[in-house]
Amino acid sequence: MKKALEKREIPRMGTSVTFLGFGALEIGRDWGLGDGRERQRPDEKQAGKVLHTVLDLGINLIDTASAYHRSEERIGKFLSSRRHEFILATKCGEHSNEPDTYYDFSYRAVKESIDRSLKRLQTDVIDIMQIHFGPNSEQVIEEGETLAAMKDAQKEGKIRYLGASIDGELATLLIESGEFDVMQLGYNLLDQTNEKNIALCLEKGIGVFIRSGLAAGLLSSRVLPHLNEEFTHKKKVLALLELVGGDGDKLTALALQFLYRNPGINSVLVGTKQPERIQQNIDLLEQEISDDLIQKALEIVNE
Repeated sequence: MKKALEKREIPRMGTSVTFLGFGALEIGRDWGLGDGRERQRPDEKQAGKVLHTVLDLGINLIDTASAYHRSEERIGKFLSSRRHEFILATKCGEHSNEPDTYYDFSYRAVKESIDRSLKRLQTDVIDIMQIHFGPNSEQVIEEGETLAAMKDAQKEGKIRYLGASIDGELATLLIESGEFDVMQLGYNLLDQTNEKNIALCLEKGIGVFIRSGLAAGLLSSRVLPHLNEEFTHKKKVLALLELVGGDGDKLTALALQFLYRNPGINSVLVGTKQPERIQQNIDLLEQEISDDLIQKALEIVNE
């Protein structure tokens, strides 16, 4: 069994997800490192090819959001006939108003958003609905309208499990609340601030999906054309590249295997506009990365 396709159980859901999941942001919304062309979402045909490749290669988790513009619609269009093959996670609270998004966490807005997501995704039920936190997260938690709307949709059979995409102390608060089955956390070799939250989720049987596992491309070959530009963590990225001999793909292998070694992580959500990149990421997880190399990488990022 390849590491990427290893299934890790989420006790609170009674189901397992592949270690490599698919983050569907880039197939619906312009995103990524670089200029406009590099950031541009794929056309319809390419998006369909990416989505089918995800399932053809054995990945069983797809994560999207209403804020990802065309993403939900494209998943519905291309994968509704294969709905039984994957666990579907989406988000509410941040809404699409292309080319922009806006936040509305009110009960009514969230209930209507869930119905729109069901329609766009062409499904009767969404496996995991997550709160897509943004500004004023504390206020959203205190008011409780978003969670109330999600719970009512759950009672109506529209969603199965509840999740939240948030970091830091507020993530800890939601983990401790016992209301959520899955937490989506930002975590990677360059930013390990959610480490305690991951351990807490493991203790409580809560699923952990990792976003930004490759630091929005900084821990991949996509960073190579941008090394003369200024960006966050540049000094550490350059040192890590030196450690792997300047090989961008080996940097990805290092970043993914750092995450793989954490038993509290159920799935790492990796997105792409290129179908061939999905197979490459599966293969990179099989690359030989020694404990010694990971230890040296940790010394670089934690100094």
